[in-house]
Amino acid sequence: MQVTKKPRIKISCISSIEEARLAVQYGASALGLVSNMPSGPGVIAEEAIAQITATIPPGVSSFLLTSEQNVAEIVKQQQRCKVNTIQICDRLQHGTYEELRAALPGIALVQVIHVGGDESLAEALAVAPHVNAILLDSGNQTLPVKELGGTGRVHNWEISRAIRAQVNVPIFLAGGLNADNVAQAIKQVGPFALDLCSGVRRYGKLNEELLERFFNQVALAVNE
Repeated sequence: MQVTKKPRIKISCISSIEEARLAVQYGASALGLVSNMPSGPGVIAEEAIAQITATIPPGVSSFLLTSEQNVAEIVKQQQRCKVNTIQICDRLQHGTYEELRAALPGIALVQVIHVGGDESLAEALAVAPHVNAILLDSGNQTLPVKELGGTGRVHNWEISRAIRAQVNVPIFLAGGLNADNVAQAIKQVGPFALDLCSGVRRYGKLNEELLERFFNQVALAVNE
């Protein structure tokens, strides 16, 4: 029997302490907390992010999803929210990764690449030396109202696979993942981690039945 390395699982759009506990109970190794975004689901106040983060157990990463493009503003957000990982959902425009790392020692940096065409590979290769991981998602930064995540759309996994094969940092795969397609995602892309929001939600709430089904499908996929 072939055994595939089991990807870690990050549950995003966490909106309460109860949702955080439920996700961890089912085996999430990271939780995504969404701060102000131009569009998309899951946005909560920074005060709520800080409250949830304080309850997350050791060994589970707390991700702040930020739309900020200014290093100084990202630093201020982290200091308010107290997360241990920054997920940069747009491109940095003011300041550098090195400045961000110097200001936030010990805080992991994850850059989102919104996978479109082959240019996404070049972007990932340029960013990889400066971050701890790359997250591949299905947003669109060119729209009048930017999509920076939470679209529920699957992107081109062949490009994601090429990125995973050529960069030397862990790859998180996001975008439209659910229990029905996760086995194919693992087989085709081979990511370090899976990241999902809508795939385990029903009527906007984290759903225990969908969580159980998703985690079961991951376990089956890696032991086929």
